Amino acid sequence: MSKMDEVRKAMMQALKNKEMDRKETLSLLLSALKAKYIDKREDLTEEEENAIILKEIKQTQETMENAPDGRDDILTECKNRLEVLNEFAPKMMDETEIKQVIQSVLDQLGITQPTVKDKGIIMKNLMPLVKGKADGGLVNRLVGEYLK
Repeated sequence: MSKMDEVRKAMMQALKNKEMDRKETLSLLLSALKAKYIDKREDLTEEEENAIILKEIKQTQETMENAPDGRDDILTECKNRLEVLNEFAPKMMDETEIKQVIQSVLDQLGITQPTVKDKGIIMKNLMPLVKGKADGGLVNRLVGEYLK
């Protein structure tokens, strides 16, 4: 079952349960998925669906960060929205898993003592393996720890 079908099913259940805030969030997510589907004119891959969900999460987090002081209603709405969106988000890799992938890329490239000059080639080979599964900033920081 695609994410679009899962979201649609969850939205219908929220509607039946009269959970309007949840239904609204799911409706927005479904709209984003449908828009990409229409633009592409074919079924979305799992990576594309996950990218859309992560984008929605990031936008909601930015809204929370930029909310004016004293606007607790915005913060509450964003927290509720994040809770719903995280149900559909892909499982993110933790630091240990990312370090394992970094080490496998280093082994694959034959780099035993990585330097700053190697960072470009390492990231070029690493990012396709972790895209949509790990935070890019965290990956960048962990690669930096390997560099001498």
